[in-house]
Amino acid sequence: MSGFLLKGGLIEFTESFPIPIPNVVIFQYNPETMSHGWTPATTAPDAPGSNPMAITGQPKETFSFTLMMDSNDTIADGNPVIAGLAEISGLYTRIAALEMLLFPTAPPGGGLIGSVTAALGGGGSSSPTPTQSVPDGQLPTVLFVWGPGRIVPVRVQALSFTEKLYDSILLNPTHVEAQITLQVLNQDELKAVSSSLLGGLANTAYSYTQTLREALALANLANAASSLVGMLPV
Repeated sequence: MSGFLLKGGLIEFTESFPIPIPNVVIFQYNPETMSHGWTPATTAPDAPGSNPMAITGQPKETFSFTLMMDSNDTIADGNPVIAGLAEISGLYTRIAALEMLLFPTAPPGGGLIGSVTAALGGGGSSSPTPTQSVPDGQLPTVLFVWGPGRIVPVRVQALSFTEKLYDSILLNPTHVEAQITLQVLNQDELKAVSSSLLGGLANTAYSYTQTLREALALANLANAASSLVGMLPV
């Protein structure tokens, strides 16, 4: 399609009944640069006779980049609904959508059900009021989408905003730079996702990207075969 530009984005899934509802944060402008980092997996503890090449767990993967946001360009795009929202609130809606990625979401009914059960159990009885463990809130399940070859489950590790311009009426931010660091969640960490539906979705995304990475690494063997095989001392 002429003029089509694929945008990156973050998709947050919040568990609800009966299906998760996605909150899609499409990048207004794709970042020009991105830091893609890896931290090696933890080595196994030293012990007599232990394998020095052994490791525990999987490597950590992170992405860091800066998002540029400008409400004036949003207004100029011509969509009446989105432009009207930008005229009223500037970039607050985009900022709030990113901020909510850091807030835990309680399991549906978790806190309320726990409180009611405890209250009913203790009414008019001399026995100790029963206690019930209320599940901890979890961060929402978030997918980082950067083209069809990179779709991974992540958590926001760091988020900060630099507000550069404001409107003259309500002091709404109109030009903002968001500095974001994302940590990719591996399959061991995804086991802790409370919802089987969201956990399955996140695992599928991780497996898809990992399988593609392995296939591309195999394809690179063609380059190695032509340039290095003759140098090997065998």
